[in-house]
Amino acid sequence: MTTSSRAEHAPQATFDTLHDVLRRRVPQLAVDLDAWTRRMMRWHFEPETGSPFWVRRREALGFDPLTDVDGFAALELFGLFDKAELRAASALDLRPRGYRDRPFRVFETGGTTGAPCRIVNVTRLAYDVEIYRTVLEARGVAGGDVLAMTPSGPHAYGHFVEGLADSWRGAVFAIDFDPRWVKASLRAGGEADAYTSHLVEQTLTLLAAERPALLFTTSRLLLELAMRLPRPLHTYGIRAVCTGGTTCSAAEAAFLRQEHLDGVQWIDTYGNTLAGHALQADAVPGAPVPPGGTGHAYHLPPPFAVLQVVDAEDPWREVPVGERGRVRVTTLLEDLFLPNLLERDSAIRTGPHPWFPWEGVAAVRTFHDGLAGPGAAVEGVY
Repeated sequence: MTTSSRAEHAPQATFDTLHDVLRRRVPQLAVDLDAWTRRMMRWHFEPETGSPFWVRRREALGFDPLTDVDGFAALELFGLFDKAELRAASALDLRPRGYRDRPFRVFETGGTTGAPCRIVNVTRLAYDVEIYRTVLEARGVAGGDVLAMTPSGPHAYGHFVEGLADSWRGAVFAIDFDPRWVKASLRAGGEADAYTSHLVEQTLTLLAAERPALLFTTSRLLLELAMRLPRPLHTYGIRAVCTGGTTCSAAEAAFLRQEHLDGVQWIDTYGNTLAGHALQADAVPGAPVPPGGTGHAYHLPPPFAVLQVVDAEDPWREVPVGERGRVRVTTLLEDLFLPNLLERDSAIRTGPHPWFPWEGVAAVRTFHDGLAGPGAAVEGVY
């Protein structure tokens, strides 16, 4: 995969041809899902290329991934993936042996449902950058300096923003942000207000001093920032706000659009460190608007990962299009293989979109199954 050096020199994508442009820039997106699944089975379970994490498990599976998994549907043979296995794993055991000579980084999840998980990144971040940059170019907002009101340290979000700005040689202005501090405080019965104020104050200083073109943050923090801005966001030079990482209600989304985002594009995503970015697809003229939340559907590009919306009581039965269920995700990257992971979220299953011709999800919200204590989801500000 190659990434052009400057956004203004890259061919402009149009929304009529967006999926075609994506597949040209990231050729793996054009690979048939069943063929890619077979390729990933060979990659992850052959001793020469697979990670110690998966190669060690091959003998105990009760089937042979190299011969019995003939396509994506056969991944059900793995059963549901237990995230506790990932939490207990050494990050170095997750590194594929096929990448033994490649530089890599270790990323951590935000710890929404418990202790953070660690994963390795060799190629995945580059895919995410190229895909998202193509979407920004299609919207006419790629390029310029970036303000990252995002988690820092081991979290993939901040590294993703840096990689995106690097692709067009833009500056990144970042704040100090540890999302797990807020989650720990909320679990202990505390409040997030003081820490949120700390994040907003840092952001206000950078907005006034540096006038970045793009702001990356979470929808929760965008709400907090908007209510404390002394003047409209566009007057600081912001052309677009890009959010992800937390849910947003329909009322909150309407408030942001009507009161604070005049003249500023708002591009939202759904996803996380394990699944990647599900891209925002706007409502098609004349078609029903997806219900709830931001009013958008979100589509995750296969074959790198596949979102499925399943019955809360039967995780092997997909709900019909238009109905709500729990999100189940399978990640099929060279860096990371996770089969059939039940996510913390519920969503409404949506059909394909003209921009992204694969199924998606809408009206995402935290899935509540009666859990309390260590296993309960605590969203916080990320």
